[in-house]
Amino acid sequence: MTKLKVTVGEGNDLDKSTRQRLKAAQAGEELEDAQPVLNFDSFAELSRLLSPKNLELLEAISESEPDSIREAAELVDRDYKQVHRNLTELADIGVIDFEGGGPGLPKKPVLAYDGLEIDLPFKDSNNNVGAAAP
Repeated sequence: MTKLKVTVGEGNDLDKSTRQRLKAAQAGEELEDAQPVLNFDSFAELSRLLSPKNLELLEAISESEPDSIREAAELVDRDYKQVHRNLTELADIGVIDFEGGGPGLPKKPVLAYDGLEIDLPFKDSNNNVGAAAP
């Protein structure tokens, strides 16, 4: 597995990089494996991913490898519905995956990456303060 790079407000740079990689691929150039990137539009969106409860869940999954959402909820001593909601959000953005599941079978939460690499620019290329401004 690899690390997921997490950025804030770099959508245009990521789009440019993607277009460059597509052009190179179309030209037959060999491409290096690109690090997966998850970009948030604002610090507020990022803070939802990095909430203490989500970090606790990610750590519990890493350390204990629970076999179900219910077992993950027990590990962090939280309500099943809240943990289910948090894990579903983390799965929606690609930080975790679910294995198994199906009619009557539990879904096992698994980490999609070895870790997160956080890149927090405080100013954009125009020297404007990003989403952290009041």
